[in-house]
Amino acid sequence: MLPKTSTKTGASLAAAVGAAVLLGAGTAQAATAPAPAAGPATLAKTDVGQALGGTTSGLGYGVAPIKSLRLDPWANSSADVLNNGATVKPDQGIAPVGTDLLTGPLSAGGGVKDLPLVGGLSGVLPG
Repeated sequence: MLPKTSTKTGASLAAAVGAAVLLGAGTAQAATAPAPAAGPATLAKTDVGQALGGTTSGLGYGVAPIKSLRLDPWANSSADVLNNGATVKPDQGIAPVGTDLLTGPLSAGGGVKDLPLVGGLSGVLPG
């Protein structure tokens, strides 16, 4: 005569056997799968137009703040040394020459883009 088993024990035994069968079948299939052919690695082709476009747009975001960066930290204050311009009035009716043309944009709180000669060249930079 066979010993009595509870239905809980029988159900758990059946679940364990089912899981073992499923797991065993999965590992057997994985072991018999053909290995991919090994060859040299290849890189994707680079789209030069997109690469240059991304570089110039990223460079523009990095350069734009530098072009408008305030060069004179004491601009528009009483301690601004660039606010004091010097003017020379030559003889024989020649027009006076002063430093206000160069130092004026800086003492007003401007950046590189506001300088007379360098400002035009900074327009070449992106941003």
